[in-house]
Amino acid sequence: MSRKRRLLAPETFALKKRRERGPVEADPLRGESGSARAAVEELVQLFPRGLFEDALPPIVLRSQVYSLLPDRTVADRQLKELQEQGEIRIIQLGFDLDAHGIVFTEDYRTRVLKACDGRPYAGAVQKFLASVLPACGDLSFQQEQMTQTFGFRDPEITHLVKAGVFTVRDAGSWWLAVPGAGRFIKYFVKGRQAVLGMVRKAKYRELLLSELLGRRAPATVQLGLAYHVHDLIGAQLVDCVSTTSGTILRLPET
Repeated sequence: MSRKRRLLAPETFALKKRRERGPVEADPLRGESGSARAAVEELVQLFPRGLFEDALPPIVLRSQVYSLLPDRTVADRQLKELQEQGEIRIIQLGFDLDAHGIVFTEDYRTRVLKACDGRPYAGAVQKFLASVLPACGDLSFQQEQMTQTFGFRDPEITHLVKAGVFTVRDAGSWWLAVPGAGRFIKYFVKGRQAVLGMVRKAKYRELLLSELLGRRAPATVQLGLAYHVHDLIGAQLVDCVSTTSGTILRLPET
């Protein structure tokens, strides 16, 4: 997989401009394989591991996958298959009901084990990773399921919450979570608004993608411009328009 295909970069669009004549038909943001797994693998490369001292598994948003696979039905079906096969986990990120994070299961397991090493709740976390994670790909877990199906006691479930593996959904129900993901969520929300603001402040409320990616990222954009651009397009917060000058991001009419 070439670097040009993996990452949104200004030079990609410079090449597109030189090679094309007339209307641009191919969208340089779309993945070539049409595979949700390939899309997740490409997007993982944009995740700034060093920003979190490699303590978090690389997190990709469902909206970002849609930027590479515009047919949402196909994308959702393939993501569901990967989830059922145990290759990925879907995480509720909390700032929006539709904000779903995607992590590779092995990355999740490795980072969670590292985060709980030597902690009082390590035993409960290891039990969860060994017995629950391989058997159940659900987004959330119920009290009866945890106690009767998987044999967890209430204090062990409390330990999972303290470890950050669970966050409370409601009484007797918990979302699967990524320990330490609070800082990522804070950066993501601020960064999304900042990049959206860059488009909003541009003339006609539109901006060439190559120009946007060539700018210095504001201090609030900790996760990188390309990371957020994929989200804005997939979440339909901006329209992606192909022109002879390159791809334009435009705020939708309200």
